[in-house]
Amino acid sequence: MEPTLIEERHIGSLNNLERKKHLQKLRIIKHLYVKGAKTNTEICTRFHISPPTAMGILNELIAEGFVEKQGQGKSVGGRKPDLYGLKDNSLFVLSIDMERFKTRMTIFDNNNNKITATQTYPLQISKDLSAVEQLHAYASSLIRESGINTDKLMGIGVSMPGLVASASGKNHTYLLTQQVEESLQEVLEKKFEKPVYIQNDVKSATLAEYRFGLAQNKKNVLVLSMDWGLGLGIIIDGKLRTGASGFAGEFGHIPLVEDGALCHCGKRGCLETVASGIALARMAREGIRSGQSTMLRSLTEEQLEQLEPRLIINAANEGDQYAISILAETGRHLGKGIAILIQLFNPETIILSGKIAEARQYITIPIQQSINTYCMTQLRENTSLALSDLGKDAGILGSVATVMENIFEKQIASVK
Repeated sequence: MEPTLIEERHIGSLNNLERKKHLQKLRIIKHLYVKGAKTNTEICTRFHISPPTAMGILNELIAEGFVEKQGQGKSVGGRKPDLYGLKDNSLFVLSIDMERFKTRMTIFDNNNNKITATQTYPLQISKDLSAVEQLHAYASSLIRESGINTDKLMGIGVSMPGLVASASGKNHTYLLTQQVEESLQEVLEKKFEKPVYIQNDVKSATLAEYRFGLAQNKKNVLVLSMDWGLGLGIIIDGKLRTGASGFAGEFGHIPLVEDGALCHCGKRGCLETVASGIALARMAREGIRSGQSTMLRSLTEEQLEQLEPRLIINAANEGDQYAISILAETGRHLGKGIAILIQLFNPETIILSGKIAEARQYITIPIQQSINTYCMTQLRENTSLALSDLGKDAGILGSVATVMENIFEKQIASVK
């Protein structure tokens, strides 16, 4: 019996009948991955196939070790129908979340169960490919220690900052390849000898929100990542929108401050210069050096240079008025920018994520006040503001979804 997920080079040997069945299997597996366990009737309705055909495919998938019975669904007047879902540990994905100063990795199975605990490595993302060797070494070690069957490792997802064009497999900010014609994706695939999919960190988190978080079952959602920088993920009409080059969502580089500070992008007055982790840390340093009364004054000069938003948020939670005031100022600037987004996209929900979102009411209240000031009433009243409940796992989960969906889509396209 042919395995359901097969190498592309073997697909050409399938006859028309085998191709049709293989395509049906792939679509059902993808549906069960995205939507969870379903009854035979629900599968028939979704894919417009007869009950005997659906049951036959499900039985084959059970025999192949991909699907199992998972309890019973709701009855509509008779015997409760069986639920069919993906079997744990049928497939695996290595998910990598690269940040500016550290890298996190986890191996997941097809039901998003963690096979390994999330490991954090002191690996900084580099401008050139110098970090790739160490990345591969850490990942290979994690795979070996997990004990998984590497034949079932379907691919590797890498979430990273920068201008990422996932369709062409290139990051135009970090891990730059010296050969113009060779993409970062190709470099990593040669190294790992597995399919690799790269995605911008904010878009990865947005996909996680759509599949597993507060954006589930919603059609028009914006995900705002408030970290060292600012990033925006856009879901319109139920689809993640990336733009012509894959760079849509560079929210932090909208110039909003006349004659403002120089941004690292080269422009002056970007929103990021007044409403980001970088800006928050700068304001805290300036205040401390000018003699502001704050518990942060106990930091050494070295600690001050490495100041992170978390320390400012901790101070605010302990009642530090200066920390509260600079968080409020950050929130007011963010709210002004968000008001523009609401009027452009008319979203149902805006999800706030990232390090600064951990400030909770110290950031959400000034954001909402600023939205009330700068946004049209008819639009703001139909938009809710929410704090992500995925936390720092958003990027990791988004990479898993990116790999699984790309693997299925690639195989479906090959069979067609």
